[in-house]
Amino acid sequence: MEYTIEELSPVKRKISIVAEASDVDDAIARSVAYYRKSVQIDGFRKGKVPASVVEKRFHDYIYEEARQALVNAKVGDALAKAGLEPVSGIQFVEDGGALARGKGLSFSVEFEVLPAFELPAYEGMEVEKEKAVVTDEEVDAVIERIRRDRAELLDVAGEGPAVDGQIANISFEAFEDGKSLGELKTDNFDLPLGEGQALDDFEKLVKTVKVGQTGEGDIVFPANIPAQSLAGKTLKIRVTVHAVKQRKLPEINDDLARQVGVESMDKLRASIRDSYAYSRENAVRSAAQKKMLDKMLAGLEFPLPESLLDMQIRTLIAETAARLEQQGKKLAELGKTEDELRKELQKQAEELTRIQVLLLSIARKEGLSVSQGEVDNQLYRICIQTGEDFRKVREAYERTGMINTMRDRLLADKGMEAAFAKAKVREVEPMKEITPVKKDAAPIAD
Repeated sequence: MEYTIEELSPVKRKISIVAEASDVDDAIARSVAYYRKSVQIDGFRKGKVPASVVEKRFHDYIYEEARQALVNAKVGDALAKAGLEPVSGIQFVEDGGALARGKGLSFSVEFEVLPAFELPAYEGMEVEKEKAVVTDEEVDAVIERIRRDRAELLDVAGEGPAVDGQIANISFEAFEDGKSLGELKTDNFDLPLGEGQALDDFEKLVKTVKVGQTGEGDIVFPANIPAQSLAGKTLKIRVTVHAVKQRKLPEINDDLARQVGVESMDKLRASIRDSYAYSRENAVRSAAQKKMLDKMLAGLEFPLPESLLDMQIRTLIAETAARLEQQGKKLAELGKTEDELRKELQKQAEELTRIQVLLLSIARKEGLSVSQGEVDNQLYRICIQTGEDFRKVREAYERTGMINTMRDRLLADKGMEAAFAKAKVREVEPMKEITPVKKDAAPIAD
């Protein structure tokens, strides 16, 4: 085999390969032998069909598979000998045509590689990491939420109206220009007051209505409301209060702990603290790694592979579409063309690609790799979240090339961990007041 390499740019390469006639003949022979073992033709026992008959009957399939196997093998050999690792799909620019016995095959491929640049000295780099502190107040707050979730609701005597700390059982309906909005109509809904679960103006309206009566008022919906179709609108809301209830909280004891599957209150507190500590440790570690990344990237310049940049932009667009779907909207409702959206996301994509290139380069320097098992484990996690079939998900990722993107992300993560492990990390006290972990981010017990 002969091959030549052209450097089309700092990140793009072209390999031209000439496979000899003997290589072509060997590839065809192997393909014929494979088909001969598996095909069934009338008049012959399986595996005993003459090679010439098999080749004639399945010519197109045999030669196409032989060609693909030959090309893959020769490209792999050339890459290994040249010490090149593509970061993008390999594209044929000259495919060489069909195979023919007794004739060689010439073809060319193009692909992108990581740019060559001097890596920053991450070994021994000084990085500060905040301590993962969990306060007694945070643990107490979780215990209080457990009490409230398991509280007994008792009717409050009298006509009301309800006040903060109580729960109003209500029905409400929204109107715009005198017409009812069906999507904003609910019956017999329990609304805890004073806990920020509804707009302030809506709660104020509820707290003016006595039990068994109906009241109405104008509510202005803020610009940052998740349901963007209502943002900035003023709607008339009609509310009926059916009952006012009060929570009777259970005592803080071992019985309460057992209700959530823990033996005792002491063990429940320890479980909450451990869960918060784990979540907070991940958060402060990520923050410290971000500081280290910023240090390493400062003043570092290198060209970006277009394929990686394009993949980042497409990923950002997909994430934008997913967020909009959660709000009941579609990407087209943004009123922007795909080109406009790509330009808007360009800067963010460039920064993410710079990080990816740096971390992949570190991973390769450290001799790291990602196994097929690690890729499959990531795909299994996706399937668990989406409920989709593993085989179908894997085929989709392989068909679209997203499998390579996933492998690169896993390898980049390993590169970050390797660099961080060699840094000089110093723990410091939290620089600001601790932000409580969201209640759904800290599971109480398994």
